[in-house]
Amino acid sequence: MNQNQDNLYNELVSKYEFNILQKEEIKLGLENNVKVSIYANPEFNYNQMTQIRLGLEDNLDVSGYAKPEYTWEQMVEIRLGLKKNIDVSWYANPEFDEYQMCEIREGLQNIIDVSIYAKLEFDGTQMAEIREGLESCLDVSIYAKPEFNAEQMLEIRLGLEKGLDVSLYALPEFDDFQMGEIYFGLQNNIDVSSYLNPGIDWIEMERIRLELESNKE
Repeated sequence: MNQNQDNLYNELVSKYEFNILQKEEIKLGLENNVKVSIYANPEFNYNQMTQIRLGLEDNLDVSGYAKPEYTWEQMVEIRLGLKKNIDVSWYANPEFDEYQMCEIREGLQNIIDVSIYAKLEFDGTQMAEIREGLESCLDVSIYAKPEFNAEQMLEIRLGLEKGLDVSLYALPEFDDFQMGEIYFGLQNNIDVSSYLNPGIDWIEMERIRLELESNKE
């Protein structure tokens, strides 16, 4: 660091009680000629400081995420979105965790309608299933519902990809294992009506399915 940078560094570290890792981030920022005053704040841990520093080094507008309420993992997702020049306002919300943010960011990067799943009612795994369905041009309205967990969504999505009549099992009353047995039956062109009942557990469904498949041969 030059003398001016050294003076500023000493001024900043004497003002607050920073730990050694935070001090290193301030030093790196000064060496890379970024405005360290944006993150030279003890409210930020060193991981958060890193994400703000990296954004500044890329000449990004870090004001949207240089806030203590964001974890460093959330900051990563916002920074990556800014770097890709996408509208991060869709997910720059501390109520979204980093997994939800990641799924919304990926959807925006792939130019799909994230409004369908950029909702707090969906967790990251549910968002992933909806995003993958949208990317495959499927009618996700069938399963983009918070009452389905991610595993149930997967079974419905796989059925849609195969062109099956998923309306037979796209019901919250069926768990993902039951859905899987109905899916396998439909895929093998058997009459699933005999076990199309949420009161039948998946093990019994499997027994019935295998018997039907055996009789078909």
